[in-house]
Amino acid sequence: MTKSTRRRWWWTLWTLLAVSAVGIALFSAEPYVVADVERNRIPLDPEVASHYLSIAVHAIPSSLALLIGPFQFVTRLRVRYPKVHRIAGQVYMVCVVLGSIAALFAATFSVSGFSVQVAFFILTAAWLYTLAQAYRTIRRGEVQLHRVWMIRNYSLTFASVTLRIYLGLGVALQESYLPDLTFDDVYHASAWSSLVVNVLVAEYFIVHRLLKPLARRKRITGVTPAPTPTDRGVLVGAGGSAEDGSGTEDGVTVSSGPPGARGPE
Repeated sequence: MTKSTRRRWWWTLWTLLAVSAVGIALFSAEPYVVADVERNRIPLDPEVASHYLSIAVHAIPSSLALLIGPFQFVTRLRVRYPKVHRIAGQVYMVCVVLGSIAALFAATFSVSGFSVQVAFFILTAAWLYTLAQAYRTIRRGEVQLHRVWMIRNYSLTFASVTLRIYLGLGVALQESYLPDLTFDDVYHASAWSSLVVNVLVAEYFIVHRLLKPLARRKRITGVTPAPTPTDRGVLVGAGGSAEDGSGTEDGVTVSSGPPGARGPE
């Protein structure tokens, strides 16, 4: 595959990711932004008065994080507008923290069943842990590790998109081919699939698009590539490049932040 073909392929994937993220973010947040309780799409526990509030507090910042994420992947934007990238990273971090805290409360009182509660608890714990690791690594100037942890983190943020995709496919299959399945069966399977599949895809991307090319470069040169002057001081956020060719090789930004490079504060 030529470099230009690879670039078009990755821009196509990025476009699909960005469009689906923006669409689901707006779809998920809008009823809660206007505080329309009647349009709430999640079953509520009638005995917990603050259940709706916890869902709203989760939905709004989580949707903003989902919206921000794809643009943190674009190398050209990171290089040209490092201050914007850093501020967006700070907003993203705050959104994930707020969304996670609210999600823990909402999952505790979920009426969707124990299996779904466990899936959401695991997802939320992993969401916070990967964010903490991403913050720790960028504070220490470990840009490549920061990128790895942000790929993992955004894959969990993106679970809100894949959950709805699996749910829609599952309902269609249930109505056409599997009438014995209940909606709860489909919802439980979708919740777990959105977690497990996203994690596997993220790890595949990390290994094949970040680690293998870096290992190949090291074998060829015999040394770890040093950062260029234009790379220094550029904080890199979520994921590898969107193959725009700016500061990348083989789909991997090979820069490494200077000691003391600072991340979201």
